[in-house]
Amino acid sequence: MRKSGWKLTALMLLVFMMMTTVGAASSNEEYTPVVKTANQEAVFINSIEVKNGKVYLNVDPIQWYEGEEANEIFREREQDPEMTEAPDGYYIINDKEEQVILDVADDAVVQLQLYDHTGRAEDAQIQWNQAVSLKKFIAVYNKKDIIDMKWFPYHVTVEDGTVVKIVQQYTP
Repeated sequence: MRKSGWKLTALMLLVFMMMTTVGAASSNEEYTPVVKTANQEAVFINSIEVKNGKVYLNVDPIQWYEGEEANEIFREREQDPEMTEAPDGYYIINDKEEQVILDVADDAVVQLQLYDHTGRAEDAQIQWNQAVSLKKFIAVYNKKDIIDMKWFPYHVTVEDGTVVKIVQQYTP
């Protein structure tokens, strides 16, 4: 019982910090949406597997919208007269859950917005597009005690069937 109480307290602290950190981070550097490209896809990462030295992502493709585009899609799909805008400025469509396996280039670029840097909740601060190695990303992704990286969508860029870039999408 003590362990679950600690986890709940840590989660509440993280949520509070995220709320206060967003304002602080945005005053120094504004959030900018990920620029969409033809070879980019929004996904949830279900798991990361390393097999024979090669990294594979098990992903579920989604449709990611933000800003006025999110509001338009939200109104079309939700048709709720009480709510006319997408909550928090973004909208995700995942009509069909899939499991697609993608191999990742050894030198793939990885950019994170928020993750557990030290194992201490108070150190989980937003740092826009912070570059980390693929090895660091795998370690962070598998560590779930402060921030579970599965909560976030990602934008993956695929060239010749291989993921060359992974960008974590921050969601307030």
